[in-house]
Amino acid sequence: MNETVALLRRPDTIRARCHALLDLATRDALPHFTCHPDRLPEAADYVAETIRRNYPDLRIPYHARWRHFAAGGTDRWGALAARLAGEDPAETARRRFDLCVVSVLLDAGAGPGWSYTEPDGTRLARSEGLGVASLHAFAAGLFSSDPADPLRVDAAALRALGAPRLAAAFQVTEKNPLEGMEGRAALLRNLGTALEENPALFGAEHPRPGGLFDHLRARATADGLPAATILAAVLEGLAPIWPARLTLDGENLGDVWRHPLAAPEGPAPGLVPFHKLSQWLSYSLAEVVEEAGIPVLQLDALTGLPEYRNGGLLLDLGVLALRDPALARQTLPVDHPAIVEWRALTVALLDRLAGAVRDRLGLDAAAMPLARVLEGGTWAAGRRIAREKRPGGGPPLTVASDGTVF
Repeated sequence: MNETVALLRRPDTIRARCHALLDLATRDALPHFTCHPDRLPEAADYVAETIRRNYPDLRIPYHARWRHFAAGGTDRWGALAARLAGEDPAETARRRFDLCVVSVLLDAGAGPGWSYTEPDGTRLARSEGLGVASLHAFAAGLFSSDPADPLRVDAAALRALGAPRLAAAFQVTEKNPLEGMEGRAALLRNLGTALEENPALFGAEHPRPGGLFDHLRARATADGLPAATILAAVLEGLAPIWPARLTLDGENLGDVWRHPLAAPEGPAPGLVPFHKLSQWLSYSLAEVVEEAGIPVLQLDALTGLPEYRNGGLLLDLGVLALRDPALARQTLPVDHPAIVEWRALTVALLDRLAGAVRDRLGLDAAAMPLARVLEGGTWAAGRRIAREKRPGGGPPLTVASDGTVF
């Protein structure tokens, strides 16, 4: 692998480049945002209050896809898992990897006009709706080429998946539109191809996302498995699936974007990596790995997630402010420098905010890793403040989603 590509996949590179832009923001030297660190204590108070409201016992799970499968207090994965009673635990872990990979890739922003209705009439929107819809599609065997074994995902089924079948599974109609439908279907077809092209990660005979569990298990030591190893495998395995935006020596960079002030001395000057979906997937897979009996080490090597709930929290509470308020009335492409800037500042400020939240809760980083701060936490607080400020609870900035980033 090209050394610069490898550098842009490392979580410490994400963190360093985002903090460098935050340093510029604190010197009032960024083109699109001003930063107001004096508002961080208020933000920390708001997040800590949200955590105590949602988790009075402070027993907070990771910010993972599994939370959405339990939306409304219904343990949907548990109901599916009951059908697997007595199965080899490793095979159950593979199935959980299968489900989680596909579900996370289908999660990119739903838009305000879509929802999913379950057979019992429960109606869910946004991330919860996308998660539950993907779980029902998984349970129905949409992602399996073997009708006798529906609760799995395999390359053959993914490669044959068209947008109309996926749209039907997600109840998409003219009156129930879901943004980025073609992009989501293309992403899953690309995943099918990537599974077949990387047998070392996904298995040779019947390639599936669950093969990644065996790859990671083989790399665990007696102490456990570093979180960065999970992310590295995810980034390697999924690199070919992303739309070709920026490439370097023929390699797709994925969730990496240009900002004129990023890393001017290089290497890869002007580029800021985020890998938001891959990091969220890594947090989600870490939960499965731990429940399979393998401790996950150095979880905080991964970063906070630069998405509109976390970033919206910072805007809505005044930690960040737009220089040009007119941008808030526009729909901006994900590669717009203002969006890149917003995402970078979000990553860096989440580190600072996490420390302040831990202080308020009397917990250290071991008890309250970033994955729990996000869940408890900044994501929930971002949604809460959005509902307080805007009808419908939309974000303070609108980003045009192609179904592969947010």
